[in-house]
Amino acid sequence: MEITVSLLEIKDLSLGYDGKVVVSGLNFTVESGDYLCVLGENGSGKSTLIKAILGLKSAYSGHIHFADGFSRREIGYMPQKTNIQRDFPAGVFEVVLSGCQGAMGLKPFYSRDEKKRALAAMERLNILHIKNECYRDLSGGQQQRVLLARALASADKLILLDEPTTALDPHATAEFYRIIDGLNREEGVTVITVSHDTAGALKSSTKVLHLGGRESLFFGDTKDYIETKLGRNFLGGES
Repeated sequence: MEITVSLLEIKDLSLGYDGKVVVSGLNFTVESGDYLCVLGENGSGKSTLIKAILGLKSAYSGHIHFADGFSRREIGYMPQKTNIQRDFPAGVFEVVLSGCQGAMGLKPFYSRDEKKRALAAMERLNILHIKNECYRDLSGGQQQRVLLARALASADKLILLDEPTTALDPHATAEFYRIIDGLNREEGVTVITVSHDTAGALKSSTKVLHLGGRESLFFGDTKDYIETKLGRNFLGGES
């Protein structure tokens, strides 16, 4: 029997900004091997929750507890892509290697192990052949693979994806989800994704966290969420 471990536990969490509470009474766990999809209307606290998990924002109350032997530094983060990132004038390998910066400490140069980790992440995503190309010259789908490789080079036990398919065409979107599904199911990488692409994100997810008011909070299995009134209303008839 496969043994699961709770990597992350949220207890009675309240979050907000500018003195305004956007989510309160939040309780959920993320176990090893989970594929958690975070849903909710704009302003429901999804981005605020991401920042809190990454330690970039303090909670008003409650706790974010990491399992023994696991820490924030073991979360690979793929932020939402901006226009500035799309035109970033750097080489592909340089972008992926930058994911190792968090583990470098005060070292001025990347070590051999860090370079090997970056190359291994690129090999996992089948982008070694574009190693020496300029990031801004790539297609949207290729750029997302590079950013995902960067997250995996940083840490590959848990990856946190913020709107990973924004501005991708349907083919690139489907391919990206296929890659994430493979990392999760075949390699055991734990995934947390925030996405407005509910149909694509829910297709492979195992759990859903829906943020909203106290009457609109849900945490549980994806199949159960789809059958709830909350899920049906939010998905608007999407299959």
